[in-house]
Amino acid sequence: MTNKIVAIQGNHPSKLNAKTDTSIFLAYEIQKKNYRIFYYDPKNLSVIDSKVIAQGFFIKFDYSKKKFYKILKKQKLNLVKCKYILIRQDPPFNLEYISTTYILELIKHKVKIINNPTSVRNISEKLYSVKYLKFMPNTIFSQNIHEIRKFFKKNKQVILKPIHSFSGNDIHLLNKFKLNFIQRFIKKYDYIMCQKYLPKISKGDKRVFLINGKICGAISRVPKKGSYLSNMSKGATAKEIQLTKFEKKISKLIAKDLKKETIYFAGIDFIDQKLNGDINVTSPTGLKTLFDISKINLAKTFWKDLKA
Repeated sequence: MTNKIVAIQGNHPSKLNAKTDTSIFLAYEIQKKNYRIFYYDPKNLSVIDSKVIAQGFFIKFDYSKKKFYKILKKQKLNLVKCKYILIRQDPPFNLEYISTTYILELIKHKVKIINNPTSVRNISEKLYSVKYLKFMPNTIFSQNIHEIRKFFKKNKQVILKPIHSFSGNDIHLLNKFKLNFIQRFIKKYDYIMCQKYLPKISKGDKRVFLINGKICGAISRVPKKGSYLSNMSKGATAKEIQLTKFEKKISKLIAKDLKKETIYFAGIDFIDQKLNGDINVTSPTGLKTLFDISKINLAKTFWKDLKA
């Protein structure tokens, strides 16, 4: 019989912000059903004697205490003993990340893994949005300097993004084509995403939560004064929001597509009623923030739909 264990592959809890972190919020909810939480870092995942083994620790989370977690017991664990495994480490989507998906793939038919490691590997969070370009601001993916120059000439104000980064890191707004800067950017990141700047980001974006192929909620994240970054980690503030009919239509379409790809939990973003091109499937965030401003607990929905 499968043990009531949920393993979380993620960054060490000491690096997490309990006030906003979705991994902690999900773990705290399933603890109420007497599941034990086993935490491990991706670098401590191994294949030993054909078994997928993680070196980590059992942990308990408690929002009422200043130190919100307590490590109960350090040990190695054969991950097939878990009922669920959550892939929750931050990108960047690098070779270590890819390697963990190959390892977890070995046991995905024995343990429910969210999201499916094969799908996480196959869905590039930004490149996957090519399927939905007609719903997005003008966008190209390239490392060809001539194509990028043409894009700047047409769109004037342009956002540059690394394709495999996260949390608003190294995103730049350029008001003109800066050859040396862009060449350095390409040298560092290879392919990059160039997108027409939408000034209404100053009023906030909309983060939509998709669980099991359904729209389950949304928040707006308003950048701090003078910023164009709507990430909570960059100082944005959250507020309740309603989706327009158009945003619901696009969200339903993407939710349906992601369910076919066996993506259980995802987050997508809109700016000024345009999809911004980030299809967050690796470690979507925002559930704790939604709960704090609305008391809507999507962690319950998350586990209920998994039949936990």
